[in-house]
Parts: sequence; structure tokens; C-alpha cells
Amino acid sequence: MNILLKNLSDSISLKQSLLQNQNLKEAVSRLTEAIVNAYKNGNKVLFCGNGGSAADAQHLAAELSGRYYYDRPPLFAEALHVNTSYLTAVANDYSYEEVFSRLVKAMGKKGDILIGLSTSGNSPNVVHALKTAQALGMLTAGFTGEGGGKMKSFSDILIEIPSKNTPRIQECHMIIGHSICEEVENQLFPRP
Repeated sequence: MNILLKNLSDSISLKQSLLQNQNLKEAVSRLTEAIVNAYKNGNKVLFCGNGGSAADAQHLAAELSGRYYYDRPPLFAEALHVNTSYLTAVANDYSYEEVFSRLVKAMGKKGDILIGLSTSGNSPNVVHALKTAQALGMLTAGFTGEGGGKMKSFSDILIEIPSKNTPRIQECHMIIGHSICEEVENQLFPRP
């Protein structure tokens, strides 16, 4: 029970600090606007991450491509790790660092958005994917922890959670991601 109370307290404290973080609020607003504009222009949103961040990437892609709160047309969103045959082949034949960047080359085009998730900001395959996306003229966004890591240099928009605690960072990534999905849905498909 003590672990639960500490984790709840830490989570609440971190989220309260986000309420006062003007840079974060502006970054979330810019990313939301960019996603809305990308969809209005016929573009797509791609996600990548490893481990828990892969799960979060897949979750957020599903919220956009399926639905968030209500029935509406689907939006093109995909997490780049979901094809295990591709993932294992490229990791084996090239390197794990290439698994996301090769799909960005295949699927991405100017006007699309790549959102990379990494609590450290230093995952080599995510960093490489962001570099590749920028070279293609895609907008890049990084969801990271404190400092932004190497992803900071390759993220046009940085969603930086001011913490080094991986589970707390991931919780914040999800509440921000859910909020973006909700606002995108509201703007693109307003309910009467």
C-alpha cells in the first residue's frame, strides 16, 4: 500500500507541475494544430517507440484510426512496430536502429507527421527515424522525459516531461496523447 500511495502522490505532483508549464502547453497546442492541419491536407500520423513507449504509440494510433469518444470517419495513424515479420527481418538483416527509419522512408512524405516516444529521448531507432522524417520534409514530434535526450535535436515539437521517472513520464505521455486525440477529434468532426 505504501508503494501505491507514493506512486499516486508522485503522479499527482508531476501532473500539477505540468499545469504550470507554459512551454509544454504551447508545444501540445502546436502539435494538436499540426495534426489537424495534416489530416485536413490528406496526410497521416506515424508513431514509434520501444517497450512501454511502443504500447503507448500503438494505443494513440488506435485512438486516431479507430475513434476516441464518438463514431466518426477513421484517420490514418499507424504505429511502426506492429508488423513483427518486418520488424524482425529488418533488425536481423540491417540493424535494430533501422527498423523505424526504413518504414518512414516507405510510408512517409512531406506533410506527414512522425511522433517518436522515448522516456530517455535516446533510443537510437527512434532518433534515426526522426532524422529520416525530417529529411523527407515531415514534421517531427518527440515525447520524452527531462532534457529531451538526443531526440531534442530532431524534434520540431518537443513534449518534454520534467521527470526522470519512467512510469510517471509514460503516464504523462498518455494523458497528453489522449488530450491531443480528443481535441483532434473535436476539431475535425465537431458534434452538432
